[in-house]
Amino acid sequence: MGGTARDDALLRAMPAVFVLIWSTGFVVARFGMPHAPPLGFLAARYALSVLAFLLWIALVRAAWPQGRGQWWHLSVTGVLMHAGYLGGVWAAVKDGLGAGLAALIVGLQPVLTALWVSSRGSGHVAARQWAGLALGLAGLVLVVWNKLHLGEARALNVGFALLALASITAGTLYQKRWVQPCDVRTANTVQLAAAFAVTLPLALWESTTAWGGFTMHAELVGAMAWSVLALTLGGSSLLYLLIQRGAATAVSSLMYLVPPCTALLAWWLFDEALTPTVLAGLVLAAVGVALVVRPARTPPTKETLP
Repeated sequence: MGGTARDDALLRAMPAVFVLIWSTGFVVARFGMPHAPPLGFLAARYALSVLAFLLWIALVRAAWPQGRGQWWHLSVTGVLMHAGYLGGVWAAVKDGLGAGLAALIVGLQPVLTALWVSSRGSGHVAARQWAGLALGLAGLVLVVWNKLHLGEARALNVGFALLALASITAGTLYQKRWVQPCDVRTANTVQLAAAFAVTLPLALWESTTAWGGFTMHAELVGAMAWSVLALTLGGSSLLYLLIQRGAATAVSSLMYLVPPCTALLAWWLFDEALTPTVLAGLVLAAVGVALVVRPARTPPTKETLP
């Protein structure tokens, strides 16, 4: 009984822990970006993460996915949710797009996911949940509004951000539709290996461009360690589990909370201003997500939001 209650408590805590970990992504970028090219940093992150997962798998003898089809589906989601999403965000910021505008573009994911689920007829998005998505988007705009002027929006960097948006949306929907439940450690290893295979050639090309190479620095080492141990082993594993356990749009709506949490972290770590507008946006985003994920009175369909 005690074990079951503890397991239930851990499951309920998963979304909050995921949002907190995922929100550190822009903090890591702030520390690591001055000392490494974006794709080179990500390629190194994927390689080190694969090694860490392989060690973990060997210690616990975790089961590998069964069948070539599952390996293929995991590889597709890895390319989309790691190489495409992270590569697009980091490249956009490195090319001069402000972090606020990048967060706003990528933050459209919950709306795109809901539109896709609704248009395909694979599930029902209730009026309450559409209202929650709208409130969450409004909160997101408020959070990043005062930061939109910090970067210069150009066709290239906005294109990178749109690539990230398309990748994380497609990856979430694809995993929910095609990936069968399996051990999160081996599943993540396959995903990251696929992301590394796609990112490495681009990183090698990148080293010949104006973005340059690595400069060893304590901030770079810290950013890499956190990226591997917390963001990948922790955050990516939680995202995988959340997608497997929940409806796609409900999981996507958690992304609305990432920019507000990032703003809180920036206030705490870098003494960035936490204005009334940002606080209002945080509240709106939280209320919006609560409306989306609140249990429905009627039994959900396979893609109805819980």
